[in-house]
Amino acid sequence: MARALRVPPLRETKQLELTVDGQQFRVVHDIGDGTGTPLLLMNGIGAKLELLQPFVDLLSPQRDIIRFDAPGVGGSPTARYPYRLKGLARKISGILDQLGFAKADVLGISWGGGLAQQFAYSESDRCRKVVLVSTATGSIMVPAHPKILAKMITHRRYTDPDYLESVAHEIYGGTMRHNPTAALTALRQQSTSHNGAGYVMQLTAGLGWTSVPFLPRIKAPTLVMSGNDDPLIPSCNAKIIAGLIPNSELNIFHGGHLALVTEADVHAPEVEAFLDRIGD
Repeated sequence: MARALRVPPLRETKQLELTVDGQQFRVVHDIGDGTGTPLLLMNGIGAKLELLQPFVDLLSPQRDIIRFDAPGVGGSPTARYPYRLKGLARKISGILDQLGFAKADVLGISWGGGLAQQFAYSESDRCRKVVLVSTATGSIMVPAHPKILAKMITHRRYTDPDYLESVAHEIYGGTMRHNPTAALTALRQQSTSHNGAGYVMQLTAGLGWTSVPFLPRIKAPTLVMSGNDDPLIPSCNAKIIAGLIPNSELNIFHGGHLALVTEADVHAPEVEAFLDRIGD
């Protein structure tokens, strides 16, 4: 049976340029009614904040949503110096300060999931709930096949649509296996998303980093989500994360690495149900 499509809600959106500790960030604030905890989204490597637009469109218009481009991506200038995930998490706290929010719910996908884990630990006083999607624990993880990793070292998939369509099924799995043009749709706004230096800095930000030692100390209720057909980050990594975070739950779904985008109509309600649940 076909799934009913929800009409994207009308909401006020502010495009902002905020500077924290000398780093300028392009920030988008989708304004809710101000009564609940905002949702802070953290994107995958090299991806502009627009990547998650299909997911955002299906969230309640009452919910404040905060998105940003990482340094060197989209509208955020490249960092002057190499950075680490812990330092970036601290700067993100500064974004919350400037927007007037004491706490946020945090959702991170892929590379952004690593950043979300770091934020939940080192900025724990700013974090109410956590959603980790298609992500892993950093240098200590079950890796993808070397041929997949080789395709991730460069950002060619963001700049060459024909190449993206040819490798989407290998990298992302799920829907992309039978419909590789879905990758073009999902990543259609990413062709000018970054420069090479920014991409390299994102890679090196997590070099040697792992969340394994501190995951047992994350106190925030956490939803860990992963597709059962994710060549880039196998779902066994989600099981490891959920096993290490005390107050966590695991959702292994049928799909690939970008299912949060390509099947947003399925996963947006799951995320909202977790965020809105009382008593965690």
